[in-house]
Amino acid sequence: MSLTENKPYLYLAVIAFMSWWLVKMTGVEEIFHAPTPAHSPDYSSKGYTKWEMSQLGTLKNKLLADELIHYSDDGTTHMVNPIMYSHNEKTPPWVIKSDTGILSGDGKDLFLNGKVIIDRAKAPGVTALTINTSKLKVKPEISYAETNEWAELISPPNKTTGTGMKLTYAPPIHLELLANVKGRYETK
Repeated sequence: MSLTENKPYLYLAVIAFMSWWLVKMTGVEEIFHAPTPAHSPDYSSKGYTKWEMSQLGTLKNKLLADELIHYSDDGTTHMVNPIMYSHNEKTPPWVIKSDTGILSGDGKDLFLNGKVIIDRAKAPGVTALTINTSKLKVKPEISYAETNEWAELISPPNKTTGTGMKLTYAPPIHLELLANVKGRYETK
């Protein structure tokens, strides 16, 4: 190969070197490597819906939120007006909703803030139940929820209140009020 045959390659090498040198001299490279501010969102969604299926392909959990913002530094997901549906095969779904919520980075803990309502509709063999509380910690993987705050259980015509609550909302259902329990029960 002669020098005249390699001229185009030589020109391309010179142009590539000069381009690299100009980028280094102008500082354009600095713009693309700017640090990300602490606790900044990396994505968001309005009208968010997440479906989780069981091993058999049936609906297990559904999570809705008016707005969702995910933060890359700690992996948390912040939600506005989250509503979680936990489906069981033989009973109506448990519906847990609140004003705001934060899902942990590993997805195992859902912290619900503001007014929290847990609701299960009446069905044959199932009593209707509504629980009003605040600051609820939910573990969706094991169908468990707890709070240290005041809680009100309404199962018409009965009403029970107390401070602190533990709830397992998958069979076998287990509900426990921890302190200052008071109730009003109607008998037939």
